[in-house]
Amino acid sequence: MPVLSSAALLRLVLLAAPLDASALPIPHGCVTGTSHLELTEDTHGEAHAVCIHPGLSTSFLFDAKLGRVELAGRERFRVMEGETGLTLVPTRALTQAERVPMAVFFQDGMTPASARFVLVVHPSEATRQVEVTRPPASRGEGEQQARAEARQCQEDKARLEARCSGQVGLLGLIAQKLLGEGGITDKNITWSVTSRPGNTLTSSRARSYRSATTREEGGREVVRLSVELNLKNTGSMPWMLAGAVLVGPGGVEWKVLGVWQQEPIAPGKSGRVGMEVEMTEEAARGAFTLKLWGQEASGGGEFFDGMTFP
Repeated sequence: MPVLSSAALLRLVLLAAPLDASALPIPHGCVTGTSHLELTEDTHGEAHAVCIHPGLSTSFLFDAKLGRVELAGRERFRVMEGETGLTLVPTRALTQAERVPMAVFFQDGMTPASARFVLVVHPSEATRQVEVTRPPASRGEGEQQARAEARQCQEDKARLEARCSGQVGLLGLIAQKLLGEGGITDKNITWSVTSRPGNTLTSSRARSYRSATTREEGGREVVRLSVELNLKNTGSMPWMLAGAVLVGPGGVEWKVLGVWQQEPIAPGKSGRVGMEVEMTEEAARGAFTLKLWGQEASGGGEFFDGMTFP
């Protein structure tokens, strides 16, 4: 009968002894609960360790839409994919301490464009949620511009609300000091306004308005300008105003504060529209072109030249 060495006996004892999974350390780099991960240009190529356990779900949440997911041995997981996330449930086919590579790729063109993970099979625990973000500086130029425009709109809205002190109608005009001495003046510009060839709409009456000059913080003097038009629809489809821009001398465009139209203008019928814009006292001189576009417009818009203000 062969005699076993002490080392061999020790190995047999260890193999025969029951495994206390809770006593095993969590693999290095893994956390349980919720994990927060920010990808950067320096770290996006690294494989980030995430604990998984058979029968327990692990969810990944991202700040962008997913393009594709590459998961080794995908058939050993139940995978539920969404636009900006996925959930994995490992099966018993996975073995303890096994490491499974996974990579995700994003659609939005931002950098980093992908993220790599190593799914580590833990004997008892799993990371339940992984939240992955990228720093704002890595966002694409288009998204940065959209966010900047949204912030500008919020600032403009807050500024206008502060000016009006929450009032509307005539009280709002009083709050802005637009009524009374030196207040709003108007001008009949019916004969100076011309509709460009190719327009679907033609102007039959037009009146412009100008507020008193107000001084903002910092000393900038501004005025509010408004135009009311009576337009006839010569097209074959109803027309509803969606937006407008006022183009000044030299091609400078002024975004309007708001547009107004009571109801769509039916083919062959006329209707009233209005818009309001704010600009500096100096810029509000000379003749302007008003460009309107409708909700269903497929062309380049409706142009009206000869806009002047009192």
